[in-house]
Amino acid sequence: MLSFKPYAATLLLGAIVATFATVGVAQVRVENAWVRSTVPAQKATGAFMRIVAPTDASLVAAASPAAANVEIHESSMQDGMMRMRAVQRVPLRARQPFDLKPGGHHVMLMGLKGPLNAGEQVPITLTFEDAKGTRSTVEVSAAVRPLTSMPDKHGH
Repeated sequence: MLSFKPYAATLLLGAIVATFATVGVAQVRVENAWVRSTVPAQKATGAFMRIVAPTDASLVAAASPAAANVEIHESSMQDGMMRMRAVQRVPLRARQPFDLKPGGHHVMLMGLKGPLNAGEQVPITLTFEDAKGTRSTVEVSAAVRPLTSMPDKHGH
């Protein structure tokens, strides 16, 4: 009579090893993700959220099927005007919440493939890199909020 116990134990051990092999920046938490809705013919909008990484890491890329091009941007006041520029990475300190918010760092969705209406969801893939250069992704479903949306009490 064959026993499946050794086989089951091997499978369980393999699953445990696979789980720990994917630990790292893969455990980055993304909270309260939202996108500002658009008006007809608008081709760009911003996405905002709170990110908490378990270790020092960086947000290095973003993508979405809703847009032809997605970049990480930083807004800042220069000579009395708000200016926006693309950045290659956003450093994240271990366990320190970092807010992507209007008027600061955010994800810019450009070349929108259609209007984004309040109540819809926009999929966004965020790519993170840890201090060793290991990359991982987090899939986010961002709620589309009305144009008049203001950040909540946490800056989202």
